[in-house]
Amino acid sequence: MTATTLAQFEEIKLEKEDGIATLTLYRPDNMNAFTGKMMQEMIKAFDITDADDDVKVVIVTGHGERAFCAGADLSSGAKTFDYDARSKDGEAGRSEKVDIQRDGGGRVTLRIFESLKPVIGAINGAAVGIGVTMQLPMDIRIASDNARFGFVFNRRGINPEAASSWFLPRLVGISQALEWCYTGRVFPAAEALAGKLVSEVVPQADLMKRAKELAREIADNTAPVSNALTRQMMWRMLGAGHPMDAHIVDSAAIYERGRSPDAKEGVMSFLEKRPANYTVSVSEGMPTFFPWWEEEEFEWISKV
Repeated sequence: MTATTLAQFEEIKLEKEDGIATLTLYRPDNMNAFTGKMMQEMIKAFDITDADDDVKVVIVTGHGERAFCAGADLSSGAKTFDYDARSKDGEAGRSEKVDIQRDGGGRVTLRIFESLKPVIGAINGAAVGIGVTMQLPMDIRIASDNARFGFVFNRRGINPEAASSWFLPRLVGISQALEWCYTGRVFPAAEALAGKLVSEVVPQADLMKRAKELAREIADNTAPVSNALTRQMMWRMLGAGHPMDAHIVDSAAIYERGRSPDAKEGVMSFLEKRPANYTVSVSEGMPTFFPWWEEEEFEWISKV
């Protein structure tokens, strides 16, 4: 099956093939370095994949073999991180006054966090600064054996960004997170694996094949609405104060999902020893209480 382009962008590519969307960071002359335009394009790309019911999984990778993303574009020199100094540069995403006080990397990670589709990071090379922090809200991260990572912020006189002070300790533990951020050193894929930043390291030539194998396992065997629910339940419960918070949401989800066509199909396909055909779409079939975190009161729990 041939990949189709979902939208035309300048600094990323977004393609879809057989239910799997691939978002490729694409600045081949700049090691895919991050800009305000790339920020806006990535946010738009996740809007597109969320709205497309044919997309079951999103893979994020970088163009080429040298870099996933070499961090922020430093071509502006000393004013690179000074939003006030750059407010008149005209760079999309950084010149609008409303955005000056918001970290661009954080806008991307929060949009990935809100994704309704599972997200797999295929880290194909150097990933430093925002190149590594943008990976943190991705659900599964695998790396090529030549990938390198670095939380280099303190070496640049700034600080960790992109909501990484929330994500990173939850993924790797507080001590590992602080050691990587305090030193700002760049480390190899093997250390990222040992520190649980990535779940697998594979040869460079096999990276996309492995990422697509994982995506295919999800796309072919699981219900899209169940994945959308599971993704938000798992991530948001990282900040819950008591397991009862999870119990309330779990109960509401099981009640609504349990009477859905997907649940019936899941059971019958198992009993009949055939592949499941899940027909409920994310765009139309999310439970009535979703998104529950925006509810002021959990009145919907009385339905359980």
